Amino acid sequence: MSLYNRTTPLLLLSATLLLTASPVRAEVYQYIDANGTISLTNVPNDPRYKRVMSELPRSRSIISDRELDPVIARHSRAHRLHPALIRAVIKTESDFDPLAVSHAGAIGLMQLMPQTAMRLDVRDSYNPDDNIGGGTKYLRQLLDRFNGNLPLALAAYNAGEHAVERYQGLPPIPETRQYVLKVLGYYRTFLTNARASSSRAYGSQAPRSQGRGLAPSTASR
Repeated sequence: MSLYNRTTPLLLLSATLLLTASPVRAEVYQYIDANGTISLTNVPNDPRYKRVMSELPRSRSIISDRELDPVIARHSRAHRLHPALIRAVIKTESDFDPLAVSHAGAIGLMQLMPQTAMRLDVRDSYNPDDNIGGGTKYLRQLLDRFNGNLPLALAAYNAGEHAVERYQGLPPIPETRQYVLKVLGYYRTFLTNARASSSRAYGSQAPRSQGRGLAPSTASR
């Protein structure tokens, strides 16, 4: 599958990202047509493609929770998903690296395949906002498709919806089953953390005294 087909620079990155070099191993081939359009791919299907590098340079970006939280919150509201679930998928897929590229060609925080990104109208899979928007939309579609069954939706996110439908349940694929367990584990962790943070925030807003000498966090319960 083609990774890029553009005349603009290879990676268009948000200015808010802090980058440190780290290569990903991949064969990259280039073809320039008569109009000057540059096509890059890791799977050349035309003899006119020439290898240009044996590694695809990328960077490990550092993106803070403060930057990511409002993006996750906005898309979670738009697609009716808990922010903790979106965060769990991101953690499992890319470990919060917006420039992550898998050996299969999946890109970004929620590891969107190029054809999936096109179907979801994602313009730049390296852009955290675009990527999370597309990944969250896709996860919502899968949950609707499988009647709200989260394990099946997660299995479809990993192995494809047709695999889940073919087996009429979790596919007997060790990687996929491990993926589902991993996401659910992170989901529980992030959900617990979110509830704890919410409780602390609520407690800090409670009156300091209600006539019983109770601390704010105690008085609020």
